[in-house]
Amino acid sequence: MMPLWLVVMKKELSEALRDKRTLSMLLMLTLVYPALVGFLLHTMIERGTRTEKAGIDLVVVGGAQAPNLLAQLRQKNVNVSESAAMSDADIGALLRKKKVVGVLRLAPEFGEYYAELRPAPLELWFDSSAEKRDQRLEVETILREYSNSVASARLQAHGVSAVILSPLRLQRYDSVSSATGGNARISAMLGMFFIPVLLFGLSSAIDSTAGERERRSLEVLMAQPIPVRELVAGKWLAASALAAIGLTVELLVAHGVLSKLPLEEIGMSWRLSLPMLAMVIGSTLPLCLFVGAVQVAMAMNSKTFKEAQASASIVAMLPILPLVIIPMMDLSTQNWMYAVPVLSNQTMFQALATGQALGWVPYALTCVLPLLLAGVAIAFASFRMKSERYVLAV
Repeated sequence: MMPLWLVVMKKELSEALRDKRTLSMLLMLTLVYPALVGFLLHTMIERGTRTEKAGIDLVVVGGAQAPNLLAQLRQKNVNVSESAAMSDADIGALLRKKKVVGVLRLAPEFGEYYAELRPAPLELWFDSSAEKRDQRLEVETILREYSNSVASARLQAHGVSAVILSPLRLQRYDSVSSATGGNARISAMLGMFFIPVLLFGLSSAIDSTAGERERRSLEVLMAQPIPVRELVAGKWLAASALAAIGLTVELLVAHGVLSKLPLEEIGMSWRLSLPMLAMVIGSTLPLCLFVGAVQVAMAMNSKTFKEAQASASIVAMLPILPLVIIPMMDLSTQNWMYAVPVLSNQTMFQALATGQALGWVPYALTCVLPLLLAGVAIAFASFRMKSERYVLAV
């Protein structure tokens, strides 16, 4: 004989999957969000490789006074276009077209000052609103390198070694591997994929409790020979199942999208295997059970359907706060983070993606604590369901 809670669960799932709103929510969060993240990463890759593919377009005014400088720019993959004298207004009009990274204007006295070993004046005009910041910084780097090479040559011409200008020589060594560093960045981004778990089963949790209460169908269920705990458990597990299904599909879609992108072009990498992804999904099942229990309890504690929607939606947004505040505070990973729902799953995934060895405490806090909180929420929901004043809305 099929358990009663399983009968209720199947009934709630079938009704939820027939609801176009629920299906639309699942489709939007499982497909659109990974696609959006993939599109943003693809755009970052295109911007990061645009300099190497197309070069840097730079207009130079008065370049005849510094042929060596122009040669240095062209050698560094800068497309130099020499121009006649331009006024400030003409330069501004050219930059507003956003076709060049900037305008390098050499003052008329540039050659004279350069010959007299005086600082030769030149101006770099740019539009900071244009999406060419990296290219502009590269041009500035080339100009600094050229200035340093000229200074070194002048010192050597006067019998002074250029080494005295650099009393220290700093060498940096990053012990993290490229794969580990890339996985750390990609795992922080993937942590945002855990947020929709709060929305997958929200519609079902509210409709199966506050909705049925307003439609008076909850009285019919209560009239059946079924214990209250079995009834509440079925509704809880139905909402949790939708959250688990949505999260699993979403992470699989995200894995398929991110594994196809050339993330190495922007210093990232996607080295996660399907078994590791399965571990992440498995660690989120207690979170799905906790979210479903809290949503059912909040909906049953509300007097109306609209009140249930408002309260459950606010509660669903609360776990997002640690995901935003903690990176801003630049806190290191601590054990208490594994006790915060959603944040614990993100923190665990970051640790797994970077190859860190986790003890039993993080696993216990991530899995056991949500289950205990879910039990408390379901006990409260069962208590509310036993109240005739609640069921009859009196």
